[in-house]
Amino acid sequence: MPPNQRLVTIEDTRELMLPSFQWNWVPLLTRNANAEGLGEVTMLDLMVTSLRMRPDRILLGEMRTQREAEVLFEAMHTGHSVYSTIHADTAMQMIRRLTAPPMNMPPTDIESVHLAVVQYRDRRKNLRRTLEICEILPGAQDEALSVNVIYRWRPRDDTFDKVGEPTKFLKELNLHTGMTKDEILADQKNRAAILKWMVKNKLNDINSVGKIMSMYYSQPDEILEIAKSSLAASKVI
Repeated sequence: MPPNQRLVTIEDTRELMLPSFQWNWVPLLTRNANAEGLGEVTMLDLMVTSLRMRPDRILLGEMRTQREAEVLFEAMHTGHSVYSTIHADTAMQMIRRLTAPPMNMPPTDIESVHLAVVQYRDRRKNLRRTLEICEILPGAQDEALSVNVIYRWRPRDDTFDKVGEPTKFLKELNLHTGMTKDEILADQKNRAAILKWMVKNKLNDINSVGKIMSMYYSQPDEILEIAKSSLAASKVI
């Protein structure tokens, strides 16, 4: 995300960390009630407050209740870019959790989700991997929501398979940016080249990643040329 955009994060306990420079970040934390039962600040309180801060992006640490889900999806409908986490093994299970009690969210709201990224922890090998990346597709008439799996992790050889092609995501990008499919795929290829260069140069600490992200949004051609030329990271960081 561009570092000049305002990001509001909402958590119970401070866990998220952002790069230490050039970020317009407003971290909000919940607060328990005092001995008299006063002064409690809930996630719902903070979500409502965050909408008054003119955020570009809102990140909710974990969605737990129906009311939190309602406010979160309302933020999406009012044009905010929203991110959150929920416990589920797959994208389809996420849909079932959101539509079943106690959340009971209508499928028409869940259609607003662009991508579901499922994380998996292999406790035997102490690895954390992205299990799948999926689109949430609307059902025809009264049909249920469906999932379009784009990428899935293969545990046997620790690789990723491209399972399907994005459809909804490309349409949304075209609608809001005017970019054609070829332009979107070319941009994706350029970003992949930068990420591969970062992996090769072991640029994986939060501030190094943040600096490269900042350079990409301010000087995209320059950082892309550096990546394609395989220059040493010391020339940049």
